[in-house]
Amino acid sequence: MMRGLSRRDARLFGRAREHFDWALFLCACVLAVIGVINLYSATSVSKAALSEVYIQQVYWLVLGGILATVVAAIDYRHFERLGYVLYGLGIILLLLVFVLGKDIRGSSRWIYIGSFSFQPSEFMKLFLVIALAKYLHDDPKSEGRKLVDLLIPTVIAAVPMVLILKQPDLGTALILGLIFATICLLTKIQWRSVVTLIVSAGIALPLAWSYVLKDYQKKRITDFLNPDANILGSGWHAHHARIAIGAGGVVGEGFMRGTQNQYLFLPDQHSDFPFAVYAEDWGFIGCVLLVLLYAFLVLWSLRIAATAKDRFGAVLAVGVGALMFWHAFFNLGMVTGILPVVGVTLPLFSAGGSSVLTIMIGIGLLMNVSMRRFYQSG
Repeated sequence: MMRGLSRRDARLFGRAREHFDWALFLCACVLAVIGVINLYSATSVSKAALSEVYIQQVYWLVLGGILATVVAAIDYRHFERLGYVLYGLGIILLLLVFVLGKDIRGSSRWIYIGSFSFQPSEFMKLFLVIALAKYLHDDPKSEGRKLVDLLIPTVIAAVPMVLILKQPDLGTALILGLIFATICLLTKIQWRSVVTLIVSAGIALPLAWSYVLKDYQKKRITDFLNPDANILGSGWHAHHARIAIGAGGVVGEGFMRGTQNQYLFLPDQHSDFPFAVYAEDWGFIGCVLLVLLYAFLVLWSLRIAATAKDRFGAVLAVGVGALMFWHAFFNLGMVTGILPVVGVTLPLFSAGGSSVLTIMIGIGLLMNVSMRRFYQSG
């Protein structure tokens, strides 16, 4: 790996790794290991196509670990210089989805090249964080911003959101919007502007319901508001997820002993609903441990942001932390029934190459900022 770096970058990486962030590394490792074990349980009695998902997850984690190491080794100022280039690449990939993508379950989200496929919208999350971090780093303004000052970053966030909504993928578009909103908290927006944004959002909601949301997306929201209305249809997923969580009790039914999973009542248990499998196997105590791990990861990201040596590093850490927080928040929320089902993955728990690689690269960026906060790289 070091041969791929310039002599200067190799020297700086050698200095930076003296401050290796073991807390971040160990937390990510524990989540990944528990996630693989949980996937083994989730797919143990599934059809053959899913029986080796946990093995594929290990491969993706190994590849993600390699990419995270490379990302951590390169001084993050290089990513700042390439911020808009990476963003532009992400937009091109999103456009290619409409050319090379295949329709699956009514949406086209993956690019297929032979037997290889990937989901550009996952990587767009990191590209957006880097682009916004570069813009805010280059913008010297420090006093309270007005809405007009947020015009350019709003456009930066809106373009990929619109393209992703066209796929359609409401969950990912929502995550992008919330990452943007979280990062905006750093910009010291004037209270008058905040009130205007809240009022505008309230006005936009009925318009989005009428002209943006697809029928199946509206159905998910109505099922959430009335969960017992269509248990045998569109409400099946959420209903049996809640049963599985309740069946876990305090200490769980035991590894690979959860009846909802073992008797195949839980659909998408390896992708959207792995937490239901985990809750049934390990119960309330296991769930508390998992939530604490995610909370630590997010709070540690904010700690890294607070100690970063420059604004770009701080925004980068906040953006990656926001990515992990909103993913965990929405997935856990939809599985427990406090939010509608929106098809958002659980970081390092849900099966999927693009999702795993995105999270691992994000952890690499966090490690990069954390290791380099102790010295000036000049």
